[in-house]
Amino acid sequence: MAKNWYPVVDETMCVQCGRCVALCTRNKHFCYDPDRAPVPVVSAPDNCVDHCHGCGNLCPQGAITYFGDDTGWTPPHRKN
Repeated sequence: MAKNWYPVVDETMCVQCGRCVALCTRNKHFCYDPDRAPVPVVSAPDNCVDHCHGCGNLCPQGAITYFGDDTGWTPPHRKN
């Protein structure tokens, strides 16, 4: 798990579809608070898997970026 890597959700872009929360809880990472689903509340950032882009790749709005990202990754569905 990561200490310097976690998702950051742009609340102005998020449509609260719940895909990110579902992925995270299905994989037992629990970075997001499952009790707040479908709202993506990052409640346990240390539980995020280092350099995982899973939830960001699923986000239909491109609302997720990552604190500590040094990979050059960009949200694939980000609307400009």
